[in-house]
Amino acid sequence: MTAAAQEPTTRAPRIAVVDYGMGNRRSVEKALEHVGASAVVTHDHAELRAADGLVVPGVGAFARAMANLREQGLDAMIAARAGEGVPVLGICLGMQLLFDGSSERGGAAGLGLLRGSVGELAADGYKLPHIGWNLVQWQRESALNAGVEDCALYHVHSFVARPADPADIVGVAEYGERFASAVARPPLYGVQFHPEKSSLNGLRILANFAAVCAAARPQAVARA
Repeated sequence: MTAAAQEPTTRAPRIAVVDYGMGNRRSVEKALEHVGASAVVTHDHAELRAADGLVVPGVGAFARAMANLREQGLDAMIAARAGEGVPVLGICLGMQLLFDGSSERGGAAGLGLLRGSVGELAADGYKLPHIGWNLVQWQRESALNAGVEDCALYHVHSFVARPADPADIVGVAEYGERFASAVARPPLYGVQFHPEKSSLNGLRILANFAAVCAAARPQAVARA
């Protein structure tokens, strides 16, 4: 039996947290490990190509994030891996980056993997940024929210994604306006909240994503 055939098909999915210098990357890494994934924070292209799934984290300005991604060729890498069917999860700013572009600070183009734009949250007099626990109501079932009821999840943001196709929206929250708090168009997934800071329900969502990565991974075939 070859070495490849001896590899157990039940190994933990390897998920790469894309390191482009922004976001709480280590917290996401530790949360993924907590739910049983093998996680690594990296900008190395070989590691990103070898991963079963990618997480794009992010806290900060949209244009700066995209500049950092492009400088390291990570924008093309994320797009290529998604095109191969590899699951990609964007968290907070990372979810916004999946869309066509943002109006923040004069505007910038995004990854363009999901149709739609990002604009300032119409908070209707509420203080920005929106910080804290907010009820997320699921609009439809998805692999991302399997086994998770409507619940409060932790948000920190001033901008929101507005998907062009309402069918991409999985969950909504409200802070002045109703906004998309979770989206899915497999293999692309995004959450405006921080699952790594959202207690048991957030961990369940990360575990669901890890399961998606494991299911999408080509299975080793034993050969005599």
